[in-house]
Amino acid sequence: MDIDGFEELVKKRRSIRRFKTDPIPDKYVANILEAGRWAMSGANGQPWEFVVVRKPELKAQIANLIEEYKDGMYVTESTRVEELRHPGYNERHSQNIKDPPVLIIVCGDPRTYMATMINTHFTSGESATFYMNLGNTCQIMHLAAAALGLGSQWASVTRPLERGLKDLLGIPEIFRIYVIIPIGYRAYEPAPSYRRGLDEIVHYDGYDQSRYRSDQEVIDFILRLRNRTKPSYRVEK
Repeated sequence: MDIDGFEELVKKRRSIRRFKTDPIPDKYVANILEAGRWAMSGANGQPWEFVVVRKPELKAQIANLIEEYKDGMYVTESTRVEELRHPGYNERHSQNIKDPPVLIIVCGDPRTYMATMINTHFTSGESATFYMNLGNTCQIMHLAAAALGLGSQWASVTRPLERGLKDLLGIPEIFRIYVIIPIGYRAYEPAPSYRRGLDEIVHYDGYDQSRYRSDQEVIDFILRLRNRTKPSYRVEK
């Protein structure tokens, strides 16, 4: 693949929130997992382990856990100024977990952090390298799914949700559950995505202070994002 093809793949990857229930080939799942296995990690610690969930009853139970967690999450989100609330505010359904044929639960073993230099245990802590390692494998799996013509989503796992997932799936207590990745054929055409331009984010030989954004400019940026982000996954297409 040349660089133009790679850039096209990166732009093609989108977070999909509604999936068809159609099954996907086992080989596709294996391809995605194999790609994730080759992610970079600090000191090659390779903390990741993947739990693949296919059974409808398990997916339904996971969706129930998420909906229970969302009840509290939306109460908290309601304390925000209305125009700054997340686009998914008030959406308590979890079809994006029930419908896709495959969920990949990305776990990490924090004991692998022993592979890295001792100094980082005092200067950075677990969160600095351990979670970045898990982020690396997730990003690669999302790109692999896009390359296969599939949709995927990043469904973050918080501590309250993690507790329920460990109990349900028998995941070792010492592990951290980082994210759930639903995989499947998308059920809608996502709206065009938006990224800030290179002229806004790149600085050469030092930071260009003239482009530093004030607090208000950051808030204005988020407001523009909220206005731009129209959840197309709610509309049948």
